[in-house]
Amino acid sequence: MSRQYDVVLLGASGFTGALTAEYLAKHAPADLDWAVAGRNQAKLQGFGKDVLHADVTDAKSLKALAESTRIVVTTVGPYMRYGEPLVAACADAGTDYLDLTGESEFVDRMYVGYHTRAVETGARIIHACGFDSIPYDLGVQFTVEQLPERVPIQVDGLIRGGGRPSGGTFHTAVTALSRPKQNLEAHRARRRAEPRPEGRSAKAVQGRIHRAQGFWAVPLPTVDPQIVGYSARLLDRYGPDFRYSHYAAVKRLPMVAGGIGGVALLAAAAQIPPVRNALLNRLRPGDGPSPERRAKSWFNVRFIGRGGGKQVITEVAGGDPGYDETAKMLAESALCLALDDLPGTAGQTTTAAAMGPALRERLVKAGMAFATLSTDVY
Repeated sequence: MSRQYDVVLLGASGFTGALTAEYLAKHAPADLDWAVAGRNQAKLQGFGKDVLHADVTDAKSLKALAESTRIVVTTVGPYMRYGEPLVAACADAGTDYLDLTGESEFVDRMYVGYHTRAVETGARIIHACGFDSIPYDLGVQFTVEQLPERVPIQVDGLIRGGGRPSGGTFHTAVTALSRPKQNLEAHRARRRAEPRPEGRSAKAVQGRIHRAQGFWAVPLPTVDPQIVGYSARLLDRYGPDFRYSHYAAVKRLPMVAGGIGGVALLAAAAQIPPVRNALLNRLRPGDGPSPERRAKSWFNVRFIGRGGGKQVITEVAGGDPGYDETAKMLAESALCLALDDLPGTAGQTTTAAAMGPALRERLVKAGMAFATLSTDVY
């Protein structure tokens, strides 16, 4: 594909976008042609080699953007509000697309609307290329690779972490919580549209509260198990009958009740427009934690995989999950697509299916840990 640019980053003036631009400036090879794009070009000066005009409300500018580059990376969310026109432009132009969405509804609607067109043009549409959902998607793949082939496999993921959300992340969460009916409708439409793998089953399974690895494991209804389940349907290596369950690891039972109650209260508040608007005004997009605060943040995900009489426990760990590591994961995903020898994929896919071990190797070199803690029989 002959394009003017290899990678264009849309949204570099936002909090996570600026971190991603800084990472690319430090780590992209000198011969990689990359640029930043946005509505206000003056705000973007100094972020990249070139500065392009693109406005998420202007389809013509997005078409020109998609046709100018091999890969578009966007940090402009909430994606349900701003993301679809860019996905459409990339699908039509045969341009690879990466984002940071944690919005299940958006992922499902984009599959229904643009997967077929992206397959036709060769575009790779890859959502959730940050803390949602790379540690889980690549962590489960890493775990599965250490279990026997062609056997039923069950993997549980246990997440711990410390950090503070940015304004963009908070807006995304409140927007998603305000749309339960639309989320369900999108999920059902995706199930009707997506073909099931022949002769095998692969899905995310809602777990139950239980003790595991010294913690209370609490089911976590994020986009991450949805992404893992899709990878498992795309990749035969996950076996004939694959199940994944996703949990928060909590030390004390009262914290479990408090967390569930807090999410329920926020979800209820998000249904009332005046209350929702008041919540959104408390933390605005572009706000985020200081470098000092981020330096103290961390994440740890432990995976327990079982199959064919073997149990393996693995771990993925890193620093500040929401911003420093997310910017690293997003930028390395773009570099991986641009530079590495990868399997042939097209349409809406996942980091595990499109990049897998190549991206994992990049992230390990960049400081994230993928480790095998134990193997045993069960």
